Amino acid sequence: MSNILKYKNEEQDNKSNILSLNTQNKLIIFGSLLSSLLIIITAWVIIDNTQKTILSSYNNFGLMLAKTLAVNGVDLISGKAEYYNRLKLNTNLVVKNNSDIAYIIFRDSESNIIYSTKNNEYNSDDDKFTNVIEVSQPIVADVNNSKQVIGSVQLGLTGNTMNIVGKATRNLMVVIFTVAWILSIAAVLINTLLITRQIKLLVDGVRRVSTGEFGYKIASKDLWGEIKQLFDAFNDMSARLRQYEEKNIDQLTYERNKLEAVLMSIANGVVVCDNYDKIVLVNNSALKMLDAKIRELLNSRIIDYYDSNGEACFQCDINKFKDTPLEEIESGPFIFQANINSAVVEVIISPIFDSHHDYLGYIIILHDITKEAEINRMKNSFISNVSHELRTPVTVLRSYIDTLHNYNNEFDEKTKQEFLAIMNQEADRLNKTVNDILDFSRLEAPNIVLEKTLSEIGPIIELTLKSMQVLTEEKKLSFSLIIEPNLPKAMINPESIERVLKNLLSNAIKYSFNGGRIRVRAEIDRTGNYLQISVEDNGIGVPEEHLGKIFDRFYRVETKAHTIKGTGLGLHLVKIAIEKHHNGQVYVESKVNEGSIFGFRLPLQDQESKV
Repeated sequence: MSNILKYKNEEQDNKSNILSLNTQNKLIIFGSLLSSLLIIITAWVIIDNTQKTILSSYNNFGLMLAKTLAVNGVDLISGKAEYYNRLKLNTNLVVKNNSDIAYIIFRDSESNIIYSTKNNEYNSDDDKFTNVIEVSQPIVADVNNSKQVIGSVQLGLTGNTMNIVGKATRNLMVVIFTVAWILSIAAVLINTLLITRQIKLLVDGVRRVSTGEFGYKIASKDLWGEIKQLFDAFNDMSARLRQYEEKNIDQLTYERNKLEAVLMSIANGVVVCDNYDKIVLVNNSALKMLDAKIRELLNSRIIDYYDSNGEACFQCDINKFKDTPLEEIESGPFIFQANINSAVVEVIISPIFDSHHDYLGYIIILHDITKEAEINRMKNSFISNVSHELRTPVTVLRSYIDTLHNYNNEFDEKTKQEFLAIMNQEADRLNKTVNDILDFSRLEAPNIVLEKTLSEIGPIIELTLKSMQVLTEEKKLSFSLIIEPNLPKAMINPESIERVLKNLLSNAIKYSFNGGRIRVRAEIDRTGNYLQISVEDNGIGVPEEHLGKIFDRFYRVETKAHTIKGTGLGLHLVKIAIEKHHNGQVYVESKVNEGSIFGFRLPLQDQESKV
């Protein structure tokens, strides 16, 4: 989508450039035409005025020549014959030798022609008399001391010199204004090209900066004036943007690295996806949960993820998340559980928005709740087992008590003793179950501290074996006790250690075959720092896959061989009593159908003092 928008923006920019270029050409053409029109009008006005000036000067020349001839023609008009031939000769010579004079005519006061050069042999060319400019001047003479007009002289001008001068002047003006027009157009074009080139350089620089090429500089050595100032200001702006970008990039890089470091150190899995479900960030915890490598997940779609069992763990629920109205998602995160690679994971999905509240994608938080789910399962199993363990002896006790109460006289003494023995056995069973629950509650308390004394372990083991002897008779089990001589004393709580031994012996008795043996051993371990007590049987044993969880609370081995009911607290109480309250260690060794060894190690006095 972003590429399409970018392409459209570039296309619009290109169109605007074309439109602006056309407008620029139109302005150049309009300016050129306007300047040409002004030059043509100016040239026409100047040439016209020059022609009028030349014509006026030419007329003045004719008037001046006519006045001269009028002065010379006074004697001719006065009838002085001696002047006639001279004037005639001079006049003919003037007409003959001057191409600007077509003819000269002298007239008397009655406008009668006295002499005319038109009939002269030198004036036989009729073309000479076409387009003639005529100038006339009166001939004035003193008559009786007064000025009187006695005739006139008429001068015909061909305009030859005027035409030559006018044509030369017109051509010169045309050349001058043509050159001026060419120079002005060239100046406009050159100026336009220079400005256009500078604008293109500036536009290119702005485009480079807009695309992120901060620091780009435009060469301004051949520029001048305000354009140079503009380019210098642009270069300064670009340099400042470069400095700001570097500073900003460093800050953003620092913040991103800090954010990634925080995300990578989060114990929960974090997966960040964009609006197209592509994974853009994933931390180490998520990689472990998803059992994948980072190069396999980055830029892949989260809905296309399959675990090692071939299950699409996120596809269905993420589609539900995307179909959920945005208002509902904003009110609270979208939460569901998924089974990923045999683990139970709580998945929390929250949308990601920018500062303008535009939806960018979503973040997935993966919380491994496998242990919690297992604990919940074990709790439910514990409640069920405890209910069964409590209900069974209570039901038996109630049945026998009710029977004895209602039918006491109908039973003989032997039957009554059997009833009482069963009731006593069930009472012990009920007592043990209640004690386990109470011990669990007491030993799990965070502030509980058992009172310990420096005691020998041998007497405690012997006393516990005697108390459990009755239970072995039903299955015809044999006890053997091996105590290493001269065992040192240890800091223990005797009652707690006795309950630990009872739990271990009780388990050994439960899971031993009829006629089996149980061996109890007390000795110094190989390191010499611990007192080691073990209970060994040759019963049904524990499968290897259960050994790592056998001491967990509420945990029970559910197999065809292990069908004996229980609370699942016995071995957990052993672990709590030894490790939490005696700083010791518990261990187990077992093989199916060969037997088991459950034991614990207690730190000796020196080791205890160190701890």
